[in-house]
Amino acid sequence: MTGITRTSADLDPRRRRILFRAWHRGIREMDLVFGQFADHELAGLDDGDLDELETIMAEEDNDLVQWILGSRPVPDRYQTDLFARIASYRPDFDPASAVGTEVQS
Repeated sequence: MTGITRTSADLDPRRRRILFRAWHRGIREMDLVFGQFADHELAGLDDGDLDELETIMAEEDNDLVQWILGSRPVPDRYQTDLFARIASYRPDFDPASAVGTEVQS
């Protein structure tokens, strides 16, 4: 998946802002994680989940990518069901498994 698949037409203004921010993170890997999560789950989140999502999304992308990829432990404050659900949208970022990326010498 390379971009937004959900329309924001049926979303309230808060969810529209979150959806836009989810797909415009600054690091493409985080666009894919948060964007896919938002596409699939944003409409069903309650206000508490939206608050938590906005708090998570306020973190630095470099920290988020390391937590989601497992290269750094997830802080205790994000050891939540919502963070685990977000992280489950992690695409395969392993460059060794990417098609057409072999280096010729």
